[in-house]
Amino acid sequence: MSFSWPCKLIAEDFLATGFGLVLDPDAEPSVFRFDRVCRPARSSDVLALPIFKQEEPQPSPESDSKVPPFQYVLCAATSPAVKLHEETLTYLNQGQSYEIRMLNNRKQVCCTDLSSKYVKSIIRVVFHDRRLQYTEHQQLEGWKWNRPGDRILDIDIPLSVGIIEPRANPTQLNTIEFLWDPAKRASAFIQVHCISTEFTPRKHGGEKGVPFRIQIDSFKQNASGEYTEHVNSASTQVKVFKPKGADRKQKTDREKMEKRSPQEREKYQQSYETTFLTECSPWPDLPCVTNTPSPGYSSSSPSFSLRDGNVSPNEEGDLLLPNLADPLLPNASIQDAQQWLHRHRFSPYSRLFANFSGADLLKMSKEDLVQICGPADGIRLYNIIKRRNVRPRLTVYVCQEAEHSRAVQPQKQDQSAGTLCVYHAIYLEELTALELTEKIANLYSIAPCQINQIYRQGPTGVHILVSDEMVHYLIDESCFVINTLKAEGSEGYHIILK
Repeated sequence: MSFSWPCKLIAEDFLATGFGLVLDPDAEPSVFRFDRVCRPARSSDVLALPIFKQEEPQPSPESDSKVPPFQYVLCAATSPAVKLHEETLTYLNQGQSYEIRMLNNRKQVCCTDLSSKYVKSIIRVVFHDRRLQYTEHQQLEGWKWNRPGDRILDIDIPLSVGIIEPRANPTQLNTIEFLWDPAKRASAFIQVHCISTEFTPRKHGGEKGVPFRIQIDSFKQNASGEYTEHVNSASTQVKVFKPKGADRKQKTDREKMEKRSPQEREKYQQSYETTFLTECSPWPDLPCVTNTPSPGYSSSSPSFSLRDGNVSPNEEGDLLLPNLADPLLPNASIQDAQQWLHRHRFSPYSRLFANFSGADLLKMSKEDLVQICGPADGIRLYNIIKRRNVRPRLTVYVCQEAEHSRAVQPQKQDQSAGTLCVYHAIYLEELTALELTEKIANLYSIAPCQINQIYRQGPTGVHILVSDEMVHYLIDESCFVINTLKAEGSEGYHIILK
């Protein structure tokens, strides 16, 4: 079978389903004839023709850089009771070992990106609530005082695979670190020993526990051989229950979702067997104030000693933005501005501001930053740039009775000369007795559990127990003289506000 096809096609060979394209010497120059050929058609020959050739797309450096070098997977199921567009939530059992798999997303690229064979990863358990992040040191010190010898986060070394040099700093109860080889399989099994309800204000049963975050920060070696160059960070939201409590909570959430209508279930996320940690900013390594574990006092007069000088809001752990000591200067270079963004957890936007100096960032309006970074981070960046602090709801000034007595006594003897009586500011936001206890304990450099009760001296010298309602109705910028009494039958103290 043969037929002619007039066209201006120029081809040496065309194979398709057993037909061959040959030149007919008797036909016109522009006419070709299809003849069935004996040799079968090969798909490789067809795809080798120019009309079937497609150049393979080469990954651009820009698209490759968007892929995080490492992916971290927590082997625990996510909750089905989380709405769409909200962050996933995972329930964990206290003290149970959970695997975290560390996966290499860019094996070919990592060989050139990483100058060293190993990567150092730091896993930490931190507070999800921003309010508790500001008072993290005080919260952990209180937990340490109630649970001596225990750690918040541990690594199960016998179950872990592919990690070397695991370390747990005795002073950082919520942090572990280790080295691992990205070219090999690596899994770290972790145990969380604190539960979410241990950090709730009241402990009468049935409280809603505070959420934690499990965050992993990875670093590679610098030119000096130190693991200080940040590679990537990822975190996820978790809640920790007493043993078997996470299983019961997961079952309860699943049963609640099964009772909902199909239309309502579409508004919630599907539960997955594993939890993927999402990319985030590196955790800032802020210098930690070392508090003495117990107060020093004399046998004749049991009392604490206040720290010298005025106490800054950041040392007291109140709700001021932690950037006031690190302002963005107008003369900051582009590199300085990039480092400033990293220090204040704006790493995801560092590429957008790659060519911005300090003066450029300071000139931007609130609307510009919201449009670039979104409402949440845009407002936060604007407030930090403009050095706007959150005004506390209540401010009280306190002075130790011993200092007050030393200052008043010379004034009675000689009115012309007197000793300066220094008061310390305490900033309150929640207006609760527990918050006042924590702030006074931080002022004395002790654990909050050492303060048994706080009293206010009323008319005729009576001692009135300070409650949440009393704190709520305190007059702003009130002044008090603090007296301490040793509690009978315990190692705690009573605080009297005069």
